[in-house]
Amino acid sequence: MPQEVQPVSRDSYPWAIFLIFLQLGLTSFGGPVAHLGYFRDEFVTRRAWLTERAYAEVVALCQFLPGPASSQVGIALGYSRAGFPGAFAAWLGFTLPSALLMMAFAGGLARYAGGVSAGVLHGLKLVAVAIVAQAVWAMAKNLCTDALRMTIMVVAASIVLLMPYAWVQVGVIFLAGLLGTRLFRRESVAMHEALPLASSRRSGVICLGLFFALLLALPVLVHWMPGPVLAMIDVFYRAGALVFGGGHVVLPLLQAAVVPAGWVDNETFLAGYGAAQAVPGPLFTFAAFLGTAMTAAPWRYLGGLLCLVAIFLPAFLLVLGVLPFWQSLRALPGVQAALSGINAAVVGLLLAAFYQPVWVSAIHQPQDVVLALLAFMTLLVWKQPPWLVVLVCGALGYVLW
Repeated sequence: MPQEVQPVSRDSYPWAIFLIFLQLGLTSFGGPVAHLGYFRDEFVTRRAWLTERAYAEVVALCQFLPGPASSQVGIALGYSRAGFPGAFAAWLGFTLPSALLMMAFAGGLARYAGGVSAGVLHGLKLVAVAIVAQAVWAMAKNLCTDALRMTIMVVAASIVLLMPYAWVQVGVIFLAGLLGTRLFRRESVAMHEALPLASSRRSGVICLGLFFALLLALPVLVHWMPGPVLAMIDVFYRAGALVFGGGHVVLPLLQAAVVPAGWVDNETFLAGYGAAQAVPGPLFTFAAFLGTAMTAAPWRYLGGLLCLVAIFLPAFLLVLGVLPFWQSLRALPGVQAALSGINAAVVGLLLAAFYQPVWVSAIHQPQDVVLALLAFMTLLVWKQPPWLVVLVCGALGYVLW
């Protein structure tokens, strides 16, 4: 007797996945932690795409990898429903609204730079102070829970402040992972449940190979074939490939790459970072703002698209490359211990970024401290959404400065 053919669920088609994530991309304010909450409500509670334990496993994987954790979770969920087209559809839907808004903001700054109040731009920079301070507070509270972890945090911040180079940040994260395997090794690993998908290890090896090939080859190509386009791809790909901790930690890497090179001035950089807090979706779409601001007309928006793709490409390759191996990797006793050390170091990197360039570039007088402190309290204590804080600080900046 022939088996009954089960109909394919409507939300397993790439176009349906795109529409689901587009709705999330239009409404997901509040940063990566909030995004993960929206995803859980949508895909575990409402649509039952996967179980609570499987969702927690996906989140654990994406926190282990460098890059934008919430976007990587979305990519993994789309991949589990419809393979590579589903992964792309999920990323595009979640990223498109904020990317378009950030590119439009950069285009407006370039066209009407003289008409934008310096006070408004200064207010946006003060929002960045409050946002990063909130991230430092929340991450330290959750990830630095004892004296050893707090020590790693402080040492990591000190090293990065004294030696503000991209390779130093990578080295600090690597050493913190090694130290974690010695200090935080656990005897048992919690039960886990893999994401339900049919992914081959061959495709995983190909994706991981491409990830490392681009990471190593792009700097060589820039050296042998210097040019602005290839240099931009290299900078943004490396930022997406080497950043642990999400969008806030990518700030010092990008600032150190694009401002000293003269691609964008520091005022525009921090104004865009402040504006990024007012839009929904992933903070990594800040790359679309920078690419648009750095590129001359008539190719301005093409530059924004190029930088956007470059910074997200490592997230794709890593998620799709590691997924087939994650279940066995997660069972290794040293992985969780290494993550404990890495997470503490990430908080230290964020603490260093809070001082330089965020605090140094925005705080110049007592009024700046007062407004930044009020914005911080509004976010942390009074629980107001970031977009509202951005609007209020921009308006106060216009009035006060």
